Amino acid sequence: MREVGGYLRLIRPINCLMMGFAVIVGAALANPNVLGTSWQNLTYGFVTGFALTAASMAINDYYDREIDAVNEPRRPIPSGLIQPKNALIFASALTAIGFISAFLTNILCFLIAMIAWIIFVAYTTGGKRSGLPGNFLVSTCVSMPFIYGSIAAANTIMPNVLIFVLMVFLSNTGREITKGIVDVQGDKMQNVKTLAVLYGEKKAAINAALFYFFAVLLSPIPWLLENVSFWFLPFVAITDFGLLASAFMLLKDFSRENARKIKNTVLLWFLMGLLAFIAGTF
Repeated sequence: MREVGGYLRLIRPINCLMMGFAVIVGAALANPNVLGTSWQNLTYGFVTGFALTAASMAINDYYDREIDAVNEPRRPIPSGLIQPKNALIFASALTAIGFISAFLTNILCFLIAMIAWIIFVAYTTGGKRSGLPGNFLVSTCVSMPFIYGSIAAANTIMPNVLIFVLMVFLSNTGREITKGIVDVQGDKMQNVKTLAVLYGEKKAAINAALFYFFAVLLSPIPWLLENVSFWFLPFVAITDFGLLASAFMLLKDFSRENARKIKNTVLLWFLMGLLAFIAGTF
């Protein structure tokens, strides 16, 4: 039973659920009627987002096992709960599931899934050590499910989806920089050139806060362009407040412990942002 729990922790199920729902949000933004007419494509899309995210989490932990031995020794692999080779086997099975469900959606979605996977592999095998460029690669992968959803629903990338993709890209980059503050000790040992390693935790916190701030600045645009309904506003207001509060708290205290709390809390604001765009389709 402990091993099953270890595999669940390995894939970070909250992240996987959010990426699965992100596909549905992208589809709903592209075509609000899709929720009632294309449930099969949405199901395949959810499975693709969930499975490929789960696989990427497992592969990430495999490559990060030495860093995690310093930063996160209780993670499933460094703690000995999951053997490294078993994590790779598990990731391979999840990858196959993700690609099969993408192919069953349509060929364009399959290509998007392949591109996202290539970007992730580039990040894991080398891009991670580059610091900020690696952060951008992660944010690109996090943004891809919305593009996938738009293609699944409308066979094209709708303009309002691109606005949301940019918001996601900016806010997730802020979170990745925040994570660099948390992982600074292990990253130094492995020569990972995060902003926190290169310039210190304070400057990293300032940059993370700026990315959160710019994401908030974009949030009124969908409403002003009349791409969403009134119900978008209360949810996005909570999201904006949360991101700005997180930015302020990080600037006030950029210690490793506080950065870890903010990194986790920002996931809640991401979820609220997803709900804002879902509510805005009604």
